[in-house]
Amino acid sequence: MLPYRLSSLLLTIPAALMAISIHEFAHGAVADYFGDPTPRLSGRLTLNPLAHLDPIGALMLVFFRFGWAKPVMINPRHFRDSRRGMMYVALAGPLANITLAYFLAIIGGFLARPLPPMAGRLLISFFEINIVLNMWLAAFNLLPVPPLDGSKILMGLLPGRQAYAFARLEAYGPLLLVFLIMSGAARQLLLPIVRILTWGLRFL
Repeated sequence: MLPYRLSSLLLTIPAALMAISIHEFAHGAVADYFGDPTPRLSGRLTLNPLAHLDPIGALMLVFFRFGWAKPVMINPRHFRDSRRGMMYVALAGPLANITLAYFLAIIGGFLARPLPPMAGRLLISFFEINIVLNMWLAAFNLLPVPPLDGSKILMGLLPGRQAYAFARLEAYGPLLLVFLIMSGAARQLLLPIVRILTWGLRFL
C-alpha cells in the first residue's frame, strides 16, 4: 500500500490536469459561442490537458492549490459587445470549475458505496481532491487582479469610465499577483471565497 502523501500526490496530478482543462475549455467554448473562432482555430476547444498545460501553473495547483494554465487566446473584436463578451468568457472558467466540483460531490458517494472499502476510500479521496482543487482554482481566478478572470468580470460590470481607469492598472497586475502569492495574502483572500463555495456545496 502506498504512503498517504505519495498516493495523495498521485491522485492530485490527474485532478489538477482535469481542473485546468475544463477551465480553459470553458473559456474557449464560450468565446466560440459568441462568435470568436480563435480558440477553435488554435486547437483549444478540447479537454486534452496537453493543449492547456502550463507546467509551472500546474505544479502550483498541485502543491499550493492555486495555479494557472496556458491562456486561451481570445479576439474580442469578434464579439458584438467586446467588454461584455470578455466578461462572459472570463466567468465561464471559474463557473466550469464550480460546476464540476458540485457534480463530483453529488456522484462521488453514489459511485463509492457499492465498492470494496479500500477501493471506495481511494475513489472518495480522488473525488475530494478534485473538489478541493476545482474550488481553489475557481476562487483564485475570481480575484479581481489582472490577468485573472476576476479582473475581466469586474471590468465588464463597471461603468465605462471606471472600467477604463481599472484597465490602466492592468500593467501592474502581475506584480501585485506575485506579491499576493509570495506574501501569503492570496490564501487569506481566497479562504472566504472557498468557504462560500463550500457552503453552497454542503447545502446541495
